[in-house]
Amino acid sequence: MASEFRQKRSILRPRRIYENPEDALNAWQRKRNRINKMKKGIFILPSLLTLTSILFSFYALILAIKGQFLWSGALILVAGFFDGIDGKVARLTKTSTRFGVELDSLADVISFGVAPAVLFYTWVLEPYGRLGWVVSFVYVACGALRLARFNVQTNVIDPKRFNGLPIPAAAVMLATAVIFFEHLDIKPENYSIFLLILATLLSFLMVSSVKFHAFKDLTIVREKPFSSTVGFVFLMSLIALAPFVVPFVLCAAYVISGPIMTCVLYFRVRKTARSSPVSGSVSNFPSSATEEKNK
Repeated sequence: MASEFRQKRSILRPRRIYENPEDALNAWQRKRNRINKMKKGIFILPSLLTLTSILFSFYALILAIKGQFLWSGALILVAGFFDGIDGKVARLTKTSTRFGVELDSLADVISFGVAPAVLFYTWVLEPYGRLGWVVSFVYVACGALRLARFNVQTNVIDPKRFNGLPIPAAAVMLATAVIFFEHLDIKPENYSIFLLILATLLSFLMVSSVKFHAFKDLTIVREKPFSSTVGFVFLMSLIALAPFVVPFVLCAAYVISGPIMTCVLYFRVRKTARSSPVSGSVSNFPSSATEEKNK
């Protein structure tokens, strides 16, 4: 009975042995062709995820125009989720292409540039008239410049740190601010000056040289997996308790961390530069003595 079951189950059949080398070569070629067809199909998956991000951000634009600001901000966060996983899916399936990179950049301009700018303009900046739409345009322009600079400097800058505020972080900051105000029923008109300054500050942080952590170095997670798991569970619990407040606080903390990190790195480099002449003179002493001896 067991032998009959094995014969029916093709997955349990033993590997076929070919007596003729040509038959083995043809079978290997057919298998390779099937794998190549599967890979061509997998290429569609990252692009579909990127297009899904554009879909949610476009609908967020429509909801912002209709005045449904809370749902518009939530859809921008959903678009950010799909934008974050498309690159990881492409790397896991080994289907990263130049086409995917360019499509992702164009999607970022829509999802994290145009959509948050229109949302913020219709939500709080419209009463400012010309100043309001100029601030929104500056945000979109700085986001596009930030993406172009990132594509050019991919293999030049430190991969552990971002050179300037990433445009998804800026968009999430604006979206969580809208959700925070709308959920707590806070009138944005009372804080319009602060929100105007916030949008302008985010615009210039994107094109600045301020360093932001990229969270690509996972040495702490590998060295302390249990503590990292506990911290992740604690963070998820906080978000579950206050889903409209905690994301806004986390985004604000990340935006503030950039200038703080830049100041720390600046003073660290300055301290190293002060101590380098002494070490340089000490290291140069044996070489100078050797030169005098050779003379």
